[in-house]
This record gives sequence, structure tokens and C-alpha cells, in this order.
Amino acid sequence: MKKRKWQGRWISSGKAMVAHLRTTGAAPYLRKEFTCPEHWSNATLYLCGLGWHTLYINGQKADDRVLCPTISRYDRQAMYTVYDVTRLLKPGQNAIAVLLGNGLYNCFEIQHWSFDKAPWRDWPKLCCDLEVDGKVILSSDTSWKLHDSPIIFDALRNGEFYDARLTIDGFAMPGFDDSTWQNAKYCFPPGGDLLEDEATPCRITRVFKPVASWRIDAYKTVYDFGINLTGWGRIKVRGPAGALVELQYCERVDPTTHQGITEELDSYIDTGRFQCDRYFLRGNGDQEQWEPTFTYHGFRYIQVSCFNGAVLEGIEACFIHSDFEKTGSFDSSSEMLNALQRNTIQSFLCNYTGIPTDCPHREKNGWTGDACLAAETGLWNFDARKSFEHFINVLVSCQRDNGQLPGIAPTGGYGYNWGNGPAPFDSILFEYPYQLYLFHGDLTLIQRHYDAMRRYLDYCDSLSNDNLVEFGLGDWKLPAGTVAAPTAVTSSGYYYQDALRMAFFANLLNRPDDETCYQSLAESIRNSFQREFVHPDGMVANDAWTALATALYFRLADETTLTTIAQRLVGKVRANNHRADFGTLGAKFIPRVLADYGFADDAFQLVTQPEFPGWGWQVNQGATTLWETWLGYGSRNHIMFGDISAWMYQYLGGLQPLPESPAFKHCRIKPCFVKGLDSVTVSHTSPYGIIRSSWKRQDNTIVFQFELPPSCTADLHLPNQTVSLGSGNHRFTI
Repeated sequence: MKKRKWQGRWISSGKAMVAHLRTTGAAPYLRKEFTCPEHWSNATLYLCGLGWHTLYINGQKADDRVLCPTISRYDRQAMYTVYDVTRLLKPGQNAIAVLLGNGLYNCFEIQHWSFDKAPWRDWPKLCCDLEVDGKVILSSDTSWKLHDSPIIFDALRNGEFYDARLTIDGFAMPGFDDSTWQNAKYCFPPGGDLLEDEATPCRITRVFKPVASWRIDAYKTVYDFGINLTGWGRIKVRGPAGALVELQYCERVDPTTHQGITEELDSYIDTGRFQCDRYFLRGNGDQEQWEPTFTYHGFRYIQVSCFNGAVLEGIEACFIHSDFEKTGSFDSSSEMLNALQRNTIQSFLCNYTGIPTDCPHREKNGWTGDACLAAETGLWNFDARKSFEHFINVLVSCQRDNGQLPGIAPTGGYGYNWGNGPAPFDSILFEYPYQLYLFHGDLTLIQRHYDAMRRYLDYCDSLSNDNLVEFGLGDWKLPAGTVAAPTAVTSSGYYYQDALRMAFFANLLNRPDDETCYQSLAESIRNSFQREFVHPDGMVANDAWTALATALYFRLADETTLTTIAQRLVGKVRANNHRADFGTLGAKFIPRVLADYGFADDAFQLVTQPEFPGWGWQVNQGATTLWETWLGYGSRNHIMFGDISAWMYQYLGGLQPLPESPAFKHCRIKPCFVKGLDSVTVSHTSPYGIIRSSWKRQDNTIVFQFELPPSCTADLHLPNQTVSLGSGNHRFTI
């Protein structure tokens, strides 16, 4: 966690924050001219600009990052960005300008999660140093000049308003006359340690054209971009000065009026318009192009209203997310599976804009449960290591002294007494470190946050009854009429896994006393679980699908009983014609345990089921992302049902990393050749290179091929045989 010694001071407009203030002014420009030497080799700018910033050097945007820096709990950790500005500087006179937006730092709108009352909340501010060949030649101080920008309003969930009549030409160029600008004022720092922002930056990664449009009335047109995404609209307009173009973003349209609807998404926002951008034209006769800077939206449709002579001449949708390097691919003979992979990946990216979120529109919150359930999907498909590290750092910065964790991170106080619990929300504290070790052999989070994990297990112990815990949301978002597994079942299952992982971490860090302690705790939880919930006939607790799957997933019974439980579960799945009868936890557990116990065909039918409720039914309804609920009410861009992609890699492709030999140094290959599927190809880029698994039905045989990178080995499990193999290409006919 990189820190540095700063010469710069914190500067801002000098306004004093009033706790009850619910409005804000224009986003400020801060600028400074300075002199560069005649020759230099390297120039680096260190900048913390909160909440979000855009940097300009000599009139050019410094790079292609957006929504920078990554969100954090600012009174504990504020992130600074390192810019290589060597190519942007010139000998002699130069100019720097920074545009500051509110982001989550100054979240002034009234909303359900009380970020308007966050302890860090303040006006946008910055601190920076410019180093040329290791020497600081420029720092932030009161000689910097400040002026309002044309962004007259910006709010994370409301949107952004831009008045182009207030455009200041040349504000970031040397020689600009800023004599009428105010001097910046010194201000208090945000309160947290300044740490280098090493999370993967957010960028515009794709631009979508409309696939359809329709006029509502003389002023209003709806544009359909054919896919649910995160980001904003980019418009080209023409018209007189002051003419208005309004962009309303939404996921759905009313089937009767065909207008965009937001009623199911804006219920938690109590002030201002929801997901609405406005652009007031400059009106110089030229075509004007604009896109927002300090907000983002979740949408498939943009409803555009043009007033006072504004004419829309073009519109695009910019897809924005953490720009992860792709590390995995999946393809099969099933178009349904391929669609589910696409939808899951789209949802994962839409819900990773700096931090992992539940949805990109209604909340934009770092819900820990959603992140936990999608952790493996993220790591199979992307290199998300640095962003995972960042999020756990933020979470631990929110941990209370007694070990309690909030359900969202960061938090201004919300989520400690609702929306958390071991299953699976709080267990992200163990899940991200474990999966990063499993996939990359990375001990960083285990070493850094070992004490935080220990505090959390002490907290669970303080709430336990006979080693069982029952706080949390349980199997969230079940189909209507479904009986949920008892919370004590699912929360105790995760408590058991957390204790086991703590013992594993203690072993890695050579702490034998801790290893013995946590191994003993795990065994006590397992014994209590069996006494309380497991019956000889295979029934677990109230016999809900997820109750059965919890015992199987965490192996909370002896092998004979687990086999009986699996038979009971698959019987229920078949009796329900492979339609889902579970929520978010069952969605992770059930396909996995069915495959583990020899019922991969049933798992495949469950996953691809075209009838309601199920993933396949949503695809047939036109879904391009995963939904929050089986029926589709509420958000239609959630990731908490998104373990399905990881299931495809691990079971259909058969790729299984092993904790005793992390980073795929030695792994297990165990594909499931399910009926109804003719071919599968998966690949994953491990730290050692690409691992590829592929099988295809050919006549009456299955041809299976896989590739291991140099220095890697694997145990291949095929029907009726197990083979140990080394690196290279291998082919089997079955």
C-alpha cells in the first residue's frame, strides 16, 4: 500500500460544508501555470482529486481514465492517481487544470443509504505534486486559480447538467487570462491515508449505436441500444443558445405508452431527478458534441427530449467499467449456455465500476454479498486482482472494533445492523483472499488482513448459540411462494467455511496455534450443524433445496449421509421439472453440488431450463444481463446470480485449481460430458500461461483435448480412469 511524502497542500473553493446542505454548486476548475526546464527524461504527476477528477495538461486530457480515482472510504483511505505526463509537457511555459466532481465524496442527494451524512463528506478538493526527473517543480497551493465550470450540477445517482453557454475556451492552455479567477483556498484533508490507486481504471471500452428508436411525441424519442449497460450517452446536437436536450436513462419501457420507466429503480432516491442528464446548447451554429463526466447510469434505453429548437443529430451509448484484462473464454454447442455466459460477463462488468456493485442504477453500492457470490466468475474471466485487493481494503476500513462488518463498502454508517451476515456478505473478507491465493498464489490479502479476519470470527462467536449463527439475509430473492432455508443453516455453513479458511491461512503463515484453534472451531460448528439440522433420511432443517445444498456444499455431514442428501435434492429438482426453487445462495450451491455428486445432467437442465423460473427463461424474455429477481421486477442488471459462469468453467470445462498447489501449478481436470451438449471449449490464462480444455462428441465417441502451460501438471479425471499428465497438448478419445 504505497504512501508518499507530499509537498502539496489541500486546496478547494474554500466553502465550508454545512451538514444539512442538500444542493451543490458548479463543478470547479483549478488551474496553474508553471515553467519546465529545457530538458528532462521523466515527468510524473501525483494527484488526489476528490470525489472524481479530470486532469488536463496544456489543453489535453491526460489519459483515457474516467470516474477517477476509485471510490474508497475517504476518511480512512483516499486514493491518489499517478500520471506519466512526460509526453504532455514542453520546455518553458506549461499549464495544468483539474476539473473536480462530487462523486461519492460529496453525495448530497438524500437517499436510503445516508451517504449525505457520511463523516467524510465535503466539497471537492485536490492535492498534487509534479515531479520532473525526481524533483518536485509544482505543488498545489493558494496560487492556483479557481472558477466554475459549465458542469452546473453533478450527482452520482441523479445525473449531470451541463450549460455549454458557460464554456471557457482555452482554460487548460498556457497563456490563458485567469486574472478574473479566484485564488484557491487551503482546506482540510479528507482524513484518510493517501494511498496509490492501483485498482484497474475505469474506461470507455465500447460504444454502441441504437438498434431501434421511436418517437413518443413532438419533443421526445426513445433510443434502444439493444443491450443493458453501464455508462452514459454521447450526443451530437444543433440549435440555438440555451436550447435543452434531456437524457433520461432506463432499463425498461412501458408496453402501452412505450416511454421509458424508472419507477422500480428510483424508489430509494428522495431528491432530484433520477438518472437524468441535461445539456444546454452553446448555440454558435456548429454541431455540438457532449457526454457527462461525473456520473454514470445503468440503462438499455435513453429517452431524449429536445426543447426550444434543439435538434439531436446523433447519439451513442458509452460502456464504462473497470477495464480488466480478459483471462478466460467459454464456448459451447448450446446457444443458451453461450447467452448465459454473455449475460453474466455483461453483468459482472456493468457492476464493476471501480468497486463491485449490486446494480449500476438504483444503488451503485458496494454490496459485499453480490461481490462474494461472483468472485470466482470474476477471476475465471478477468485479471481483477488489484481491484479485489482495493475492495477488501475498503471493507476492512469499515470494520468496527468488535469485528462487525457492514453489508456495503464503503459505508457512511448504513448496513451494520441489516444487509450483512456470514451468508455470504461478510464472508467476502475470506472469499477474495482465498480465491486470489487459489487463482494467483497471492498471499497479500491474507497477510494484510489476517487480524481483521480473526476479529470477525470473534464477532461471530459472540453471537453464536452452540456454535451456530443465524444473522443475515439468507437465501435472498427466492421465487414467490418458495420456502426459504433457515438463516441459521446458511449462515452457519459460511461460518464453518470461514473458520476452515482461517485455519488454512494460519497454516500458510506458519501460525500453528491459530491453525489448531480454528480447525477446532470449524469441527465444533460442523458437529453442532449435524446435531441441529441433519436427519438420517437426508432431510436437512426444513427440507428446502438450499438447506440440502448447504450441507452438501460445505460437506457438513458424513459421506454416507451426504450421498443420501444429494439423492433427496436431485429428486426434488426432477419433481419440479428442473425449474429453480431457490435464491442467490441456492443458485451458487445447487448446480455445483449436483455435479459433484454425479448429477451433472440435472444441473445442466436446471441451468438451461427455458421455463419460469430459471436463467434460461430470462434469456428467452430478451435479457442481456442477469436480473435481480427470477421474474424480472426491480433491477435487471445484477450479478448475484452470476456464479453460473464459474460453474461452466469448473464443471463443463473441468478446470479446477487446487489450494495445495495454487495458481494452477498443479490442477485437476474433470469435465462433465453432459447429455444434450455436443461440445465445450474453455480457456483460462493462469500465472504460468494458458490452460485450455475442449471436448466434442464425434460419432459415438467423445474427443477430449486439453493444453497445460510449461511447468504445470494435472490429474485428469475421465470416466473410469485417472491420469497424471505434464505440460503440453493432450488428446483422448472416450
